[in-house]
Amino acid sequence: MFYQGVLTKMETEFSHPIQYYLILENDFLNMNQLLGKTITLQFVKYQCLKCGLDKPIYRQGFCKADFFDIPQAGDWIMRPELSTAHLGKEDRDLEYEKKVQLQPHIVYLANSSNVKVGVTRKSQVPTRWIDQGAHEAIEIVEVPNRYLAGITEVALKDHVADKTNWRKMLKNDVEDENLVEWRERLKSYIPDEAQEYYIASNTETNIDFPVLNYPEKPKSLNIEKQQTYTGKLVGIKGQYLIFEDDTVFNIRSNEGLVVKFTIA
Repeated sequence: MFYQGVLTKMETEFSHPIQYYLILENDFLNMNQLLGKTITLQFVKYQCLKCGLDKPIYRQGFCKADFFDIPQAGDWIMRPELSTAHLGKEDRDLEYEKKVQLQPHIVYLANSSNVKVGVTRKSQVPTRWIDQGAHEAIEIVEVPNRYLAGITEVALKDHVADKTNWRKMLKNDVEDENLVEWRERLKSYIPDEAQEYYIASNTETNIDFPVLNYPEKPKSLNIEKQQTYTGKLVGIKGQYLIFEDDTVFNIRSNEGLVVKFTIA
């Protein structure tokens, strides 16, 4: 039995454990049902998520020409503090930027490899936390636009991490933290413009991932270079597939690749 399609990040359903779905052009896979099964991955070609052409992927599933042209890859995506739609100023496409930037955003703390601060649209809670492999998370502020979330994140980065150690996250080498205490500790560092949006009373969200065995020494699969790989699927965490031999494959970072899945 085999399936083929262009990779995009797995869709998730919040349950215990998280349910993962890989969406292909004409089908979808509930990846949880593949735990314990042997899977062969084979690189077929590229397919840019914008133009659809067989051109090498540059970043975020896009070929180089599209990456530097489309609004979905503007600098403000990775650096929310650069958002300007609230000022009516265009970066690449003001209509698109208003649609995305001028909606409620959350600044949050998530614990995946360590406690980190991050930003996401309110509509992406808890999806964003799941994609990062966080086993617990909590909102700090809810603001009306992406710019306010961005400057809050920048201010808090001086006092808490903003990156995840992916190897530590995948090994499940993490400790539980009291995120309510962390939130209260960081309150005084929130910029004046965002202080009124502080969330004073909420609780942690806990996340349970479908993992049978965690890798001791995770090694990342480069399917473009290796072309084909076979292994037994033993877990899914974040956007990573975890295999029995400690190989891990990040679906998100391989968006835009067309891959054939053969299931034994």
